[in-house]
Amino acid sequence: MKRFDTILLGILGVMLFMGQEAVAQGVVIKGSNTFGEELGPKLIRAYRQAHPGVEIELESKGSATGFAALLAGECDIASTSRIAIEDELRLARSRGIAMNHYTVGYYGVAVLVHDANPLRSLSDTQVRDIFTGAVSTWRDVGGEDHAIHLYIRDPVSGTYLGFQELAMERQPYAESAKQLGSYREIAEAVKKDPYGIGYGGMHVAAEAGLHALSINGMPVSTTSVNEGLYPYARLLRFYTNAEGESKEAKRFIRFVRSKDGKAVLQDMGYIPRRRHLFGSPLQIDLW
Repeated sequence: MKRFDTILLGILGVMLFMGQEAVAQGVVIKGSNTFGEELGPKLIRAYRQAHPGVEIELESKGSATGFAALLAGECDIASTSRIAIEDELRLARSRGIAMNHYTVGYYGVAVLVHDANPLRSLSDTQVRDIFTGAVSTWRDVGGEDHAIHLYIRDPVSGTYLGFQELAMERQPYAESAKQLGSYREIAEAVKKDPYGIGYGGMHVAAEAGLHALSINGMPVSTTSVNEGLYPYARLLRFYTNAEGESKEAKRFIRFVRSKDGKAVLQDMGYIPRRRHLFGSPLQIDLW
């Protein structure tokens, strides 16, 4: 009987260990719409080809929600299109959380107009004035005598704040701007509106019915972003709880930053980050 009990305990121990391993195989990623709309799912599919047993849950409701989930212990990785703001860093400190910071790659924010719009270039000052509402007709920037229709991201998106920083000197958006939930919605709105203007990722800029404006004469392209010549480019980032990084989360991050992961980024018009170190004790960029 003792032998049976020993065998039974051994089986239960193995089952418990396997159950713990199964839990460890899961990764939860929450945050940036920019990452989650198209890039994230493609990276996850590519990763699963080499790791078929891994379950990766992806939620994309904006960078702010990613930070909130990470600091609440509700995800393994926060994907973001901006750095942590002071309120988020303060909350992390209050909870004794040190965040690791991994750069993923650049994405260029293209300024989009309808393909029928005769304009092909704007200055950064003109873009600022359009999105803040200081300029409200196309005639004021060399176009037709018609009101400008603005399409922007919703405030929860990292790009909503990011575009303010990149293009608007942190000024408020025009009250007339229509807020939409994704780059895809902005692209579709501008395609239907000859007098519309919005912004989106490089991967939507080449679609039929849209034109990506040059800014200060510089087109949005892999070369112009990589060389620092195009003004509206931002980094995608991963944040993790330094003390709580799971092995599988680390493996996924390594894959994204590997040769295979970079190939997926480049295929979608994103630009892998060159090796660089910067940060603070709460915001460490790990390469």
